[in-house]
Amino acid sequence: MKAILTLDNLASGLVTTIWTPVFVAIFFAIIAYAFWPRNKAAFDEAAQLPLREE
Repeated sequence: MKAILTLDNLASGLVTTIWTPVFVAIFFAIIAYAFWPRNKAAFDEAAQLPLREE
């Protein structure tokens, strides 16, 4: 059976081969940023904002 190259097949292949790894890399970059030790003080301060009485 001969494979037919359609726009749907091309788009599906593009998403699978390019965008999936890009989004996985972005996800891991966000996780690394959130757990980076240098950012701990800023996140701790932001966590205390709802508890402050002003």
